[in-house]
Amino acid sequence: MIRPTPLKNGDKVGYVAPAGPIIKDRLESAINALECLGLKVILGKSCTLEHGYFAGEDILRADDINEMFDNKDIKAVYALRGGYGCARLLDKINFTAIKENPKALFGYSDITMLHIAINQRCNLITYHAPMPATELYKGIDKFTLNSLKKMIFANDLKGNLYNPRSKKIKFIVEGKACGKLTGGNLSIICSSLGTDNEIDTNNKILFIEEIAEEPYKIDRMLLQLIQAKKINACSGIILGYFSNCKASKPQQSLTISEIIEELLKPLGKPIITGVACGHSLPSLTLPMGAEVLIDSKNKIIKLV
Repeated sequence: MIRPTPLKNGDKVGYVAPAGPIIKDRLESAINALECLGLKVILGKSCTLEHGYFAGEDILRADDINEMFDNKDIKAVYALRGGYGCARLLDKINFTAIKENPKALFGYSDITMLHIAINQRCNLITYHAPMPATELYKGIDKFTLNSLKKMIFANDLKGNLYNPRSKKIKFIVEGKACGKLTGGNLSIICSSLGTDNEIDTNNKILFIEEIAEEPYKIDRMLLQLIQAKKINACSGIILGYFSNCKASKPQQSLTISEIIEELLKPLGKPIITGVACGHSLPSLTLPMGAEVLIDSKNKIIKLV
């Protein structure tokens, strides 16, 4: 996998909105969030538009991505927010141009679809990271900021990834596993199945997080991945935040922990849970496509 060139002070970063429209009052603060790090923000057309639940029509949002990757002056591309819409762009994105102009892509949630497609089609590392119009605009904690800055600026990513001290990593199944990191948002991973951009989990470390889904829906989606042989094919599993994934009728529901015990544990894959990443803060920034070693018993995640 190719790691995009780390950024340096003064580099230009292209903001795009490949999914939902942003709240306009957040735009100035979202720009300041990266410019405070010494970077210069260039806005794509999609950043100020609305088309129903999209930030502009499909072709415009796709053109934004294509132009940012094609522009030699732009050194990285950052999704302002998630929502829904990236899947509608995949047949309009110029992946050949992305492969020829490798640069960092940052974002998460619906951006999972772009991570999967770019990792697999372009052999390029991307970054599962907090977004300017979702978290960064209002300021973030030191842990989250330091993790993001490391992925943006550091020349060498090798070493362990640590949770904040207040959040403990646990293991479900003991063991060690190594592989390229893939995955992201569970519902988006499942929506890739059966398409030209279906997630490839073969001998990879599968990362999963989710937000605001009832436990029975988490059960259904994990079962789909199992029945599609995606979890069977991976070498290990990292579970992040399952934010606000609570049952409306708790007395008639399994918990997320019980679902994991019943569906994932019997597969015998090394599983680490409680990793601080996803739709909550503090949050790690993860390099998707990078080679990762997990040692579940010792609760270690290492970039190798």
